[in-house]
Amino acid sequence: MPQSSQNDAVAAPPWHALKSSEVLERVQSSPEGLSGSEAEKRLREHGRNELPAPRRQHPVMRFLSQFNNALIYFMLSAAVIAFFLEHAVDSAVILAVVLINAIVGYIQEGKAEQALDAIRNMMVPHVTVLRDGHRQHLDVADLVPGDVIVLEAGDSVPADARLLKARQLSSEEAILTGESVPSQKQEQAVAEDADLGDRHCMLYSGTIVAAGQGRAVIVETGSATEIGRISSMISKVETLETPLLQQINNFGRLFTWFALSLAVALLAFAKLVQNYSWIDGFMVVVAISVGLVPEGLPAVITITLAIGVQRMARHNAIIRRLPAVETLGATSVICSDKTGTLTRNEMTVRRLVAGKAHYLVEGTGYVPEGEIKPQDGAPDHEWEGLLRAGLLCNDAKLEEESGQWHVLGDPMEGALVALAMKAGKDVQQERNAWRRLDEVPFDSKHKFMATLHHHQEHGTWMFIKGAPESVLEKCGQPDHEYWAERISEAARHGERVLGFAAKRCEDGKQHLEFKDVEGDLELLGVMGFIDPPREEVLDAIASCRSAGVKVKMITGDHAATAQAIAKQLHLADEPGVMTGAELDKVPDEELSAVLAKTSVFARTTPEHKLRIVKALQQQGEVVAMTGDGVNDAPSLKQADVGIAMGKKGTEAAKQASEMVLADDNFATIVSAVHAGRTVYDNVRKVIAWTLPTNGGEALAVVVALLLGMSLPMTPAQILWINMVLTVTLGLVLAFEPSEPDVMERSPRPRSAALLSPFLLWRVGFVSVLFTMGVFIIFEYAMRRELGEEVARTMVVNTLVVLEIFYLFNVRYLNARSFSWRGLVGTPILLIALAVVIFAQLAFTYAAPLHALFASAPIDWKDGLVIILIGIVFMLVLEFEKMLMRKRGKTNVLAES
Repeated sequence: MPQSSQNDAVAAPPWHALKSSEVLERVQSSPEGLSGSEAEKRLREHGRNELPAPRRQHPVMRFLSQFNNALIYFMLSAAVIAFFLEHAVDSAVILAVVLINAIVGYIQEGKAEQALDAIRNMMVPHVTVLRDGHRQHLDVADLVPGDVIVLEAGDSVPADARLLKARQLSSEEAILTGESVPSQKQEQAVAEDADLGDRHCMLYSGTIVAAGQGRAVIVETGSATEIGRISSMISKVETLETPLLQQINNFGRLFTWFALSLAVALLAFAKLVQNYSWIDGFMVVVAISVGLVPEGLPAVITITLAIGVQRMARHNAIIRRLPAVETLGATSVICSDKTGTLTRNEMTVRRLVAGKAHYLVEGTGYVPEGEIKPQDGAPDHEWEGLLRAGLLCNDAKLEEESGQWHVLGDPMEGALVALAMKAGKDVQQERNAWRRLDEVPFDSKHKFMATLHHHQEHGTWMFIKGAPESVLEKCGQPDHEYWAERISEAARHGERVLGFAAKRCEDGKQHLEFKDVEGDLELLGVMGFIDPPREEVLDAIASCRSAGVKVKMITGDHAATAQAIAKQLHLADEPGVMTGAELDKVPDEELSAVLAKTSVFARTTPEHKLRIVKALQQQGEVVAMTGDGVNDAPSLKQADVGIAMGKKGTEAAKQASEMVLADDNFATIVSAVHAGRTVYDNVRKVIAWTLPTNGGEALAVVVALLLGMSLPMTPAQILWINMVLTVTLGLVLAFEPSEPDVMERSPRPRSAALLSPFLLWRVGFVSVLFTMGVFIIFEYAMRRELGEEVARTMVVNTLVVLEIFYLFNVRYLNARSFSWRGLVGTPILLIALAVVIFAQLAFTYAAPLHALFASAPIDWKDGLVIILIGIVFMLVLEFEKMLMRKRGKTNVLAES
């Protein structure tokens, strides 16, 4: 029986290194395929040619898991407290927010399951197979090792197969290798250590036959295929917590223990020292708990992240998972694919060498704009014959649609058409004048294409293009040393090289044969092609480097090509290059040193990508990974932020990612990092603004308890302050624009605390100032014998006024708040301010709210005293900022 099976993928032989006869012997088959009875027997043994469905978490458990984090615990605690304080409306609002969060999380969870579904859906439904010596159309799931299949252009490959026959066969393997050019196929075996992209005798499940025809024997099915192996890798990848969630959960655990310990200690103090009754003591504890718990904070953080999602969507970055917004801001390494992300994914002729004349070509992509610039005094039009050969020995067309140029056909042939148009040629007129009579299609074995043409004036000519070494062999006595140097020069610049030649044929010749191409050809020259870098990516990478974000290129392309692009993009001062084969030889303990000095990884496999991402994460890096193919899905899921391409990306890659680029542009990633840092800054501002209110409220209750005084606020009034301010002024900070230096800081460490030393100082300092303000106004009211209700109403209004002034201060932690921009604020700030003022007027003067919150009207003169306290408070904080700047703390948001 065949040695390959779904359950024995590890022991599978190197099919690409075996002769076709040896492969047939291993799988016990023949060029005519299997018999029907043998196929049924193998189907029972190996199973159906489909990927196994993964074990799925029960929907109920998946929904309940959305509640398992400290953010939700905070909110549920606040809801319970509000309910026991008979504030059912507040409790219902908090519970609604929790429920919405859970529903959104439930929908967005299950990336791995969706990625596996997407990969399974790539399996084609039917295939032509030889059974009992006859062609049959068969359900793909019924294929077994040993089946012989027949494929032609446009077919999807149904399983991993070894070619038996290939005629001008090429396949699109970008989903597995990342190569932008179709892979040319042939029957001959290759070296055992050949990379996946160099296994020219193999076809892989899920890839597409781009051209030609072929027969192949199935060697691996189902989960034993390359796609199946990648699928199993995805299922083993563990999803990491985002940095923000780690920080919030750590903060939440510490905060919970602190609040619980403080409540128990104060309850004991109230009962044993101050002789409070159990009910009064419990109410003090409730007041402290309500004061301490920032019940609106989780909702505001969630909304801040959601606003970041909307901002990114306007810049072509579609976020699939909310916390990924903030994680982008913490990114310290971006691992990017080359083709189409850093480059245009449009081949362009960059270099012409016609005899001794050398030219460089301007322009990028398929847009027919740019000049052909002579180098070193070369004649202006020495390239005429070279361009004509490139245009005529060519099946591609260029089309313009909505200002965008697209190629119909091979990308390199499209670049030749664009070159002819740059030279002022009328493509259709030229092809009509040189009528094609016959052709020899490109064959990977002979590595050339030839066409026969007739022109009324110039007669009958044959034009040939192909691999330069193949073309040189067929040309008289070229200066091999000279041309080898020209070809090497192009290769050093990462260019793919094609050679061109021509031959005058006798008039009346109508057909081409292989023997016509052998010898006596006139060498016209060579051309260098490159997939040029995107223009905007150069600035984006410079921005990354100034922001301390390292960029690493991980590609399936050749090392020389990748290194040339890396140098053009200034990926590093001296971008080091390593191939996947070289990476395999590096032990784990030496990998860190290799990653530090290597910027480009070429000819990589999915295992290489996954290993690189894991190693970077073990070093404490926050990794963003781009990808578009099935081969990228495991590393996309492993990365802290997986980024899929929206245009050319497979569904598997998109489902495994947190973010999708609508324009497939690396510059969009950098814009998203910028937005992510802004979101994190705003989250920290929200926390720095929110916690002093809670700290001031709780501290005021503690001081009142210790001094045996009446509580300056009731629990209901504390809840009013927290809810009214958080859902109005708290949201304002979510809309704050970026700080000017947001992309000039180093990335924050993964282990960075949510509250930096400065923010801890600021929370404590402002909490003390708030507490002082509370007791100053409370004592002022009590000495004037205004009554406890009026005094508490003035305390509530004082805290609100202090928070308003503090909001203007916290918007610019790194700069003075006394500026026209700082004082006027944003439109949304002014709207929120109006809402808060209206709410406080209602709290103070509306009779229904007097009954609910035990508030009372205050005199307008007392209101001026409250505003005066706010102004003094603002001046104190501005003075503190000035002292910080003098001590060299000019960027407190950059602290970790």
